[in-house]
This record gives sequence, structure tokens and C-alpha cells, in this order.
Amino acid sequence: MVVRFKVQPEDFVVEERARLPLSQKGSYALYQVRKRGLTTLQVQARMAAALGIPRSAVCFPALKDRNSAALQYGSIKGTGPAALEGQGYSAQFVGRSSRPLQPRDLEGNHFTLTLRDLESHEVGHIRTRLSQVECFGLPNYFDRQRFGSYAPGQGFVGKQILERDVEGALRAYLSQPFRGDPSEVRAFKSLAREHWGEWERLFEAAPRPSNLRSVLTFLKDHPTDFKKALNLITPRLLSLWLSAYQSFLWNRTAGRYLESRLEEFGVHCFSIAVVEALPLYRELPDPLLEALSEVKAPLLHHRATFDDPRIAAEVERILAEEGLSLWDFKARVLKKAYLTRGERALLLFPQEMVWLSEEADDRFLGKHKVRLAFFLPPGSYATLVLKALTL
Repeated sequence: MVVRFKVQPEDFVVEERARLPLSQKGSYALYQVRKRGLTTLQVQARMAAALGIPRSAVCFPALKDRNSAALQYGSIKGTGPAALEGQGYSAQFVGRSSRPLQPRDLEGNHFTLTLRDLESHEVGHIRTRLSQVECFGLPNYFDRQRFGSYAPGQGFVGKQILERDVEGALRAYLSQPFRGDPSEVRAFKSLAREHWGEWERLFEAAPRPSNLRSVLTFLKDHPTDFKKALNLITPRLLSLWLSAYQSFLWNRTAGRYLESRLEEFGVHCFSIAVVEALPLYRELPDPLLEALSEVKAPLLHHRATFDDPRIAAEVERILAEEGLSLWDFKARVLKKAYLTRGERALLLFPQEMVWLSEEADDRFLGKHKVRLAFFLPPGSYATLVLKALTL
């Protein structure tokens, strides 16, 4: 089934729920921010420019993409106005805090989605799947938004960092196009592929302002010190690269473990593509549902431990295929970025699932649109829920 969503930003509404660390006094101003047609990073840049402060002084604990209407929370170091507004966003002061907002302050996201271009029988199928997903959940995979640094045929920059291939990781940063790169960055990266090592020429061609220029300024004077140059890349970007590869391996571990359990109980297995094919199901027998609901798989880290021997065995096989060991997951070539440690539930159970409406589609004549809503914990993906609903 092919479903259209995000036809317009109002088709994909996401609202953060947060436990704000409010205090009577504090060095940070907290804001509730509404945005439309912009990424969170673009809002961050516009707010910083409007206030005349460094971009780093504006902090958002989570990122939302461009093609949505979003309500989220951010913090500003210092003081700010009662309200701030610019093209594509508005911000309202909600209080002060002694620290900037962090991911742990978020309780999750509430989504209100509009699915379009549907036939009558597809509407019925989605309604049935809504009940199944609410009852049986779905695999808690990281979805494709997590993997913007993956390049088909070239792999993950995060893996190159763990392999201590500093020149390869730096080459990827300067010359490999990533999803979401603006046109001027893509043009520069094309030039960098053709003229690798010509640091003066690349510095002159690099977009202004950008972290690319900071790295190239260093390389002009230290043309082979790739390790130091790699560490000049924005730490948040380095961390995103590492987490993308870590998330890919979690998906593979969870997928193989789940597939073996589905086969054991004779449950028919479907598949979805998230970098690679991953198993999906529609319903589960009660004993398997109860068992899988308790399973958590660790994110790979040099100190990760494994309580479930079956998951440990899958990890061992996967690491052998990747040519790595757990000890490699310390990112030793980096100084200010690292892999997070933790575990993730194998299954995701969306909460507050509501079928809101079914109507004639005003954008696709003769077709139907449906509106539905649900709540997800931090780190889970509404787009994955949509894939399960249309399975």
C-alpha cells in the first residue's frame, strides 16, 4: 500500500511533552517554539541571529524535520524577550532554568497525522491495523531519519571512526554528500572529491560561514594531521555519526533476534527496508507477546553487557561480520564525542491511539484521507508506526 503523508506540514503535527526544569532564577531562558517548514537546526540558527548570540547558546534537546508542524522546547543561555518570531517559527518564553534543556527532560511526542490518497479498502485496512498495533505493538527499530550519514556503497562514517580510519572519516565529511545537504554544500563536496588534498583551493570554495572552513583552515597549515582535523568537526555531528552506526547495529541485532523468535512460534514474517530488510509482524500469540514485551537489547558500547544469551550470540555474529569487537566501541580517536550507553525495548507500544476521522481527500479527488493520533516515548519513530499500519 502506498500512502501519502506530509503532503503539507499540517499533515504531520508533532508536539513535545516535557518535564521542564523550571526555577525562580537561572542562567537559561526556556521557550516553547512552534515551527513550520523548517528543521530544528534552521530554527536554532534563526533564533540565534535574531538575538545576536552564538548558535551554540540556543539549545534544543531533540530535532524535528522540515516537513512537519512542530511544537518543541528550547533554551537560550542568558536572557531573552517574552516572545520571538521569524519566518517559519515563533517562540514564547515559559520560564527560567539553572541549566539548558537536555534529552532526559522530554517525556515523548504526541502525533496527529493525516494519511492521504487512499482507496476505501485501504482505509478499512488501516483501521484494522490500528487495533492490531495497539494490541501487539511493533518492533522498536530506528527509522531512516537516523541514518542520514549512511551512503549506499560507502557505509557509515561512524564505522570509519570506530575503525580509526581518520582520513576516511574526514574525507566523508568533506566530500561525501549526505541527505539534507543544501545545494551549495553538495557543489563544494563534488569539488572536494576531485581535488582532495588541495586545502587552499577547497578553503576558498567552502560555503561561508560553515564548520567546513574551520576544518580547512587547520588543514592548510597541517595538511596530514587528519586526527586533529577530525576533532575540529562539531561534536554534535560526530556524535550523530556514531549513533547512526550504533543504531544500525541495534536494528540488525533486534531484527535477527525477532526473526528467530517468530520462526520458533511459526508466525508469518513480513519485512520493511531501513537501510537493510528487517522483519515485521501483524499479530503475536500470547506467550510470545508476553515474552518479547520484556526484552531489551543493549546499544553496542565497549562496556555493554548482555543478560539474554540469544542476544549475546547475535551480537557476536554481527560483530564478526563487521570486523569489530566491543572494545572498538570507545571511539578512541575522538576527544569530545562518544557513544551513548543504554538499552532499548525490543517492542514499541504506541499509546493514546485514536482514529480521529475519515473524509473525502481535498487534495486527491475521488480518494479518502484519514486522521489519527498517538503518543510515542522519546527515541521512537512515527514513520515506523505508519509503515506498520500500512503493512
